[in-house]
Amino acid sequence: MNYGDLKSHFESLLNRSDITPALTTQFIDDGIARIQRTLRTPMQEKILSVAISAPTPSLTFPADFLETISLYFDQYELQRVPMKRYLELNKGAHTGNPMYFTREGPKLLLYPQPASGTLVLYYYAEMPALVNATDETPMTQVASNLIIYSALTFASDFYLDERAELFEAKYNQLLLEHQEMANDQELNGSTQ
Repeated sequence: MNYGDLKSHFESLLNRSDITPALTTQFIDDGIARIQRTLRTPMQEKILSVAISAPTPSLTFPADFLETISLYFDQYELQRVPMKRYLELNKGAHTGNPMYFTREGPKLLLYPQPASGTLVLYYYAEMPALVNATDETPMTQVASNLIIYSALTFASDFYLDERAELFEAKYNQLLLEHQEMANDQELNGSTQ
């Protein structure tokens, strides 16, 4: 479903004559932001690959970063450690193949510091912003009903709508369905 269709469907379900285009946009944007805070599915996964050619102490998060899935250096997965452990390890500027990382603000700190090789960040990303009526994202294609009901929860708060509990329950049901589908996909074909 594209952004224009999403807005139309939202407005028809809300069924209010006093909804404005600006409010529709705001409720949908708020709804998407809410979903991105909680849902973790393959449609949100991205990979950032960085070629290292000089001692590199850290990796700055990409602008669309939500959460780290894993971090690799030349096919070896780095282990995340608490800041206290990282500080114990990093008593000097040691270079070599990194084995550990920790998060500090908008960066992942690496120990030891790699001097050459490839660093790969596998992460959950925000969806691109919807601007034009024809815009689509993986989320609008796969979870348009989730976006609509998330937006309806914000609209019901704004209008003090008596359907607030119904919208919230439907949103939570759809969120659970999408997350369970993603979880099942992760376990598909594996032995647990």
